[in-house]
Amino acid sequence: MLESPGTVQVEESRRRRWTRADSIAALFFVLAAFVIYAGLWVNLGSGYLYNSAQDQNMWEWFFETTAQSVWHWQNPLESVLQNYPDGVNMMANTAMLGLSIPLSPVTMLFGPTVTWAIALTGGLSGTAFAWYWVFSRNLVGSRLAAAIGGAFCGFAPPMISHGNAHPNFVVLFLLPFIVLRLIRLAQGARPVRDGLILGALLAYQVFLGEEPLLITMLGFVVFAIAYAASRWREAVAMIKPMVIGLAIAGVLALAIVIFPLWWQFLGPQSYRTLEHGPVGNDTAAFTRFATESIAGQADAAADVSMNRTEENAFFGWPLVVFMVVLTIWLWRNVFARAVAISMFVLAWLSLGVSITVAHKDTGIPGPWKLLADLPLFDSLLESRLAMACIPAVAALLAIATDKVFQAAPSFRDRELPLRWLWLGALVAVLLPIAPTPLQASTRPATPAFFSDGTWRQYVTSGSVVTVPLPNTGDARALHWQVAADVGFPLADGYFVGPNGPHDKRGRYGAPDRFTATLLNDVRETGDVPEVTDAQRAETLADLRYWHADVVVLAPGNNQQSLQATVEQLLRTPARYVDGVWLWDVRQLTAA
Repeated sequence: MLESPGTVQVEESRRRRWTRADSIAALFFVLAAFVIYAGLWVNLGSGYLYNSAQDQNMWEWFFETTAQSVWHWQNPLESVLQNYPDGVNMMANTAMLGLSIPLSPVTMLFGPTVTWAIALTGGLSGTAFAWYWVFSRNLVGSRLAAAIGGAFCGFAPPMISHGNAHPNFVVLFLLPFIVLRLIRLAQGARPVRDGLILGALLAYQVFLGEEPLLITMLGFVVFAIAYAASRWREAVAMIKPMVIGLAIAGVLALAIVIFPLWWQFLGPQSYRTLEHGPVGNDTAAFTRFATESIAGQADAAADVSMNRTEENAFFGWPLVVFMVVLTIWLWRNVFARAVAISMFVLAWLSLGVSITVAHKDTGIPGPWKLLADLPLFDSLLESRLAMACIPAVAALLAIATDKVFQAAPSFRDRELPLRWLWLGALVAVLLPIAPTPLQASTRPATPAFFSDGTWRQYVTSGSVVTVPLPNTGDARALHWQVAADVGFPLADGYFVGPNGPHDKRGRYGAPDRFTATLLNDVRETGDVPEVTDAQRAETLADLRYWHADVVVLAPGNNQQSLQATVEQLLRTPARYVDGVWLWDVRQLTAA
């Protein structure tokens, strides 16, 4: 029976209205995120996410320097506070200007660690609620079914893994609305209006995270192809509104982001590609349990992942089996079928250029081989493509739950408590991969030389050279600089930049210089080299290149070996001042 237009409008209005169920879902997602980050929230002064390695130092630096740029009317697209004097291209790094700029008042008032905690907590809960909202208003009638799907989107194992260190892969609350607007375009009701909204959403997502957007768009393309193959006559009718809407969206988005993107790819310290080698998922990564999940085993997870922050699959074998069952059950539902196809295709793509099974390279090429060398895709970590499976799994869970609830209208059915049986099955499948609180440690205190302002006596217009220089293995200096209100620039750093002035391949940190490489080797091995006059000359050239005012050694690994090495290089004993050993080199670099 067809409903009258008035009835349809009333029903649509009722579905969009905020309800008690929405409040409960929002509260649940926020509380769950707070529990996961409880160790950080109870120690905002010196809390540090243990598995973030050096990334928390880097992200707090991004938040702090962006806030300083905003409040001092400086260009937030660049900074010379790292990698002095060449600087850092902030658009070419994961600075998340769409988040760090709006939160700059929080950063200035309470510090970047608070911003870091807000970004991660709000990212998980906000992503969960955004998908819940889209599911509950557009996919299923049951709020509980939508909440199950939303919870999976926000708290799936890959989200928790990235939640240790990568806000750009946690703050994903715009993506469901981008996907929704693409579907609305295909429906063709208001292509101009939907195109304008889509363009604004796409532009803003560029400032939150380009890689998640690329992955989402790839997943949507596969979904659209699968849907069109099943409903090709409908698909033909969708072409015109899609072309109109996408053209409008593209023009608007490009108008907003064209200059920042120019700066990212052609501006100072830009690079074209970030080489990482083959990093596809091992097939075993899909069936094992993530480190920070109830059934997780750290050694088993580490065995088939890059590190704790890149556990990009790890859905667990019960859920993998369950998805196969749901796919078969829902196959006649065209939408669910297209979602399932996109899920399996993206999982297949995430295996990389060659399929690996339990550490054994089968030699069988994966479909990613066709895309791996294309622009933009060549910088993508292909194992992260598995994250596109998250909303697909969530949608299938929501659709199946809604279908069961429609078949069994009440929880009070005593003869066959179908709803309870279904929820029991979901618990059995999802509980093993439910997240556990992330481990937080106490960050070592910042040396008084930085926190008390003693550095001002030794830094005039040049940089501070820390021993060893900040890099991916030791970026504590970024935190010390933040503690000193970013009052001085640092030589080298932890960022992504070009491999050299004439080499636009991307790399982590500054191009190799003799002194940085030598001191890092000493930190790693503890061996004190025999320093030659030629090496002393190279060190002096490096210090002059960095416009160094002072060289600073703080307590750390192989401290005595590092001190002995620098004393040989500079032929000057260190002075102990406010918790650090230092060498005032202003006379050397000014010569």
